[in-house]
Amino acid sequence: MSTDGDWKVTINSPMGAQEATLTLKTDGDSLSGSLAGQQGTQDFEGGTVDGDNLTWVVDMTQPMPMKLECSGTVDGDNISGTIKLGAFGEASFSGSRA
Repeated sequence: MSTDGDWKVTINSPMGAQEATLTLKTDGDSLSGSLAGQQGTQDFEGGTVDGDNLTWVVDMTQPMPMKLECSGTVDGDNISGTIKLGAFGEASFSGSRA
Protein backbone atom coordinates (compact mmCIF):
# COMPACT_ATOMS: atom_id res chain seq x y z
CA MET A 1 0.00 0.00 0.00
CA SER A 2 1.24 3.45 -0.84
CA THR A 3 2.38 5.80 1.91
CA ASP A 4 1.52 8.82 -0.25
CA GLY A 5 -1.04 11.27 1.06
CA ASP A 6 -2.05 13.06 4.24
CA TRP A 7 -1.82 11.53 7.70
CA LYS A 8 -3.36 12.98 10.87
CA VAL A 9 -0.79 12.35 13.60
CA THR A 10 -0.38 13.05 17.31
CA ILE A 11 3.16 13.75 18.48
CA ASN A 12 3.69 12.98 22.18
CA SER A 13 6.24 15.74 22.81
CA PRO A 14 7.68 17.00 26.12
CA MET A 15 5.31 19.98 25.67
CA GLY A 16 2.30 17.64 25.57
CA ALA A 17 0.37 16.07 22.72
CA GLN A 18 0.73 18.02 19.45
CA GLU A 19 -1.69 17.45 16.57
CA ALA A 20 -0.21 17.69 13.07
CA THR A 21 -0.78 16.74 9.46
CA LEU A 22 2.03 14.76 7.86
CA THR A 23 2.00 14.81 4.05
CA LEU A 24 4.11 12.13 2.38
CA LYS A 25 5.15 11.69 -1.25
CA THR A 26 7.27 8.79 -2.46
CA ASP A 27 9.29 8.46 -5.64
CA GLY A 28 10.86 5.00 -5.70
CA ASP A 29 12.78 4.78 -2.43
CA SER A 30 12.85 8.59 -1.93
CA LEU A 31 10.52 10.39 0.46
CA SER A 32 9.52 14.06 0.64
CA GLY A 33 6.62 15.97 2.12
CA SER A 34 5.67 18.34 4.90
CA LEU A 35 4.73 18.50 8.56
CA ALA A 36 2.01 21.05 9.40
CA GLY A 37 1.04 21.90 12.96
CA GLN A 38 0.66 24.72 15.49
CA GLN A 39 4.14 26.04 14.63
CA GLY A 40 3.45 26.27 10.90
CA THR A 41 4.40 24.05 7.98
CA GLN A 42 7.88 22.64 7.41
CA ASP A 43 8.72 20.95 4.09
CA PHE A 44 11.29 18.17 3.85
CA GLU A 45 13.18 16.23 1.18
CA GLY A 46 15.80 13.51 1.20
CA GLY A 47 13.86 10.94 3.20
CA THR A 48 13.96 7.23 2.43
CA VAL A 49 11.45 4.43 2.02
CA ASP A 50 12.33 0.78 2.70
CA GLY A 51 9.18 -1.32 2.39
CA ASP A 52 6.85 -0.09 5.17
CA ASN A 53 9.69 1.75 6.97
CA LEU A 54 10.28 5.48 6.50
CA THR A 55 12.97 7.92 7.63
CA TRP A 56 13.12 11.69 7.14
CA VAL A 57 14.49 14.87 8.70
CA VAL A 58 12.55 18.09 9.29
CA ASP A 59 14.60 21.25 9.86
CA MET A 60 12.17 23.08 12.13
CA THR A 61 12.46 26.87 12.43
CA GLN A 62 9.61 27.68 14.88
CA PRO A 63 9.42 28.10 17.84
CA MET A 64 13.20 27.53 17.70
CA PRO A 65 15.59 25.99 15.17
CA MET A 66 15.75 22.23 15.70
CA LYS A 67 16.45 19.16 13.59
CA LEU A 68 13.70 16.54 13.92
CA GLU A 69 14.99 13.08 12.95
CA CYS A 70 11.93 10.97 12.19
CA SER A 71 11.42 7.27 11.61
CA GLY A 72 8.12 5.51 11.16
CA THR A 73 6.30 2.44 9.98
CA VAL A 74 3.15 2.31 7.88
CA ASP A 75 0.70 -0.51 8.66
CA GLY A 76 -2.27 -0.23 6.30
CA ASP A 77 -4.01 3.04 7.18
CA ASN A 78 -1.97 3.57 10.36
CA ILE A 79 1.44 5.12 10.93
CA SER A 80 3.62 5.24 14.05
CA GLY A 81 7.20 5.93 14.98
CA THR A 82 9.65 8.13 16.86
CA ILE A 83 11.09 11.61 16.48
CA LYS A 84 14.48 12.59 17.90
CA LEU A 85 14.07 16.15 19.22
CA GLY A 86 17.70 17.24 19.45
CA ALA A 87 18.55 18.17 23.06
CA PHE A 88 14.93 17.53 24.10
CA GLY A 89 15.08 13.74 23.83
CA GLU A 90 12.68 11.63 21.84
CA ALA A 91 8.91 11.65 21.18
CA SER A 92 6.61 9.00 19.82
CA PHE A 93 3.95 9.66 17.20
CA SER A 94 1.00 7.77 15.82
CA GLY A 95 -1.86 8.48 13.50
CA SER A 96 -3.99 7.38 10.60
CA ARG A 97 -4.59 8.22 6.97
CA ALA A 98 -6.64 11.42 6.60
